[in-house]
Amino acid sequence: MNRKVLISGASTAGPALAYWLGRHGFRPTVVELAPHLRQGGQAVDFRGEAHLTVLERMGLIPELRRIQTGGTPMRFVDELGRTLLHLPAEFAGGEIEVLRGDLARVLYEHSLPYTEYIFGDSITSLAETSSCVRVDFQRGASRDFDLVIGADGLHSNVRRLAFGPEKDYVSHLGYYAATWQLANDLGLGKGSIGYNVPGRFASAATDHRDPAQARAFFVFASPELSYDRHDPEQQKRLLGNAFSGLGWEVPHLLGTLNQAPDPYFDSISRADVDTWSTGRVCLVGDAACGATIGGMGTGTAVVAAYVLAGELARAQGDHRVAFTRYESRLRKYAKGCQAGGDRTGKFFAPGTAAGIRFRNALLSRPLFLNGMLRLGEKVSSTVALPDYPTDPSRVSR
Repeated sequence: MNRKVLISGASTAGPALAYWLGRHGFRPTVVELAPHLRQGGQAVDFRGEAHLTVLERMGLIPELRRIQTGGTPMRFVDELGRTLLHLPAEFAGGEIEVLRGDLARVLYEHSLPYTEYIFGDSITSLAETSSCVRVDFQRGASRDFDLVIGADGLHSNVRRLAFGPEKDYVSHLGYYAATWQLANDLGLGKGSIGYNVPGRFASAATDHRDPAQARAFFVFASPELSYDRHDPEQQKRLLGNAFSGLGWEVPHLLGTLNQAPDPYFDSISRADVDTWSTGRVCLVGDAACGATIGGMGTGTAVVAAYVLAGELARAQGDHRVAFTRYESRLRKYAKGCQAGGDRTGKFFAPGTAAGIRFRNALLSRPLFLNGMLRLGEKVSSTVALPDYPTDPSRVSR
């Protein structure tokens, strides 16, 4: 049986997959480029029956409830700070909302009894043979694994090595997003406050764990830009140029960017891969079918990890059978969830003043707002989840 599995990525899909593989008796190894688990980050949410069913089967719901944010109400204001639109916490927060870093920690801790973690390293090449995949690492010695799984996000390194260049699979959706930490010296209360002009959105939200801290979140419309994803100074300049001349608290927020400890900047894009596996290599989560923001990627990743591990166990490690069943079960579901990401940029930063007014008017109607909430729960639950038996002796806690 194919028991030795290398997983690239230690955010959400990677540790979730490692957990389930361990419960099924596999020997997972997770390699992560970052030197340690990533902390903080934006809030992520779970909603609908499928997400909650997998979390319940992992035994995580009580722990996630204890660290949940309680949701993030959103308030849109004009240049003078007057409220134009208010959205309740459940609009963005789903049924359970936690900080991305907290979720990564919980998944890591639950998978650790079964999993070897390698931080500060990355895969440089994959060479498949009839019986294994020879993996070269940037720092560590080369090793053989039975299977390799890319759980490394929209800009997947495994996908690039095994499937081809990113440009063949990732489409720019016309927007960029940035977020960074700053002191809460604006006197922000619970939730976020955002300001719009056509094609640009700037906001700040109180840190759920530390009210003295806040997090900025900016979105702007733009054709695809050429920049170095690993050069934060260049990204800061791009962001400053995009928001130059705006009012409200934008100059103050931009002024905090140079002191930000770990700013995030990326395009709003989507990944579309025709087939999620090739030989002994398979993709899971955003690497296979993801969207930067708004595509319910976190919940989909947890569901996909559960199904992929379960199908490998059901097929007794036969990757050809398992990978086919995994994709057959999940492709339609994942595509349906992913579609929400196509609308994210336009939601935050409509291209015209009329578009901003229309969004505010539409979402101010309780009937329409409730309909959107129900639709999100319905989309995230449109998959049948088998009950894959696990070894009861292999329980992490």
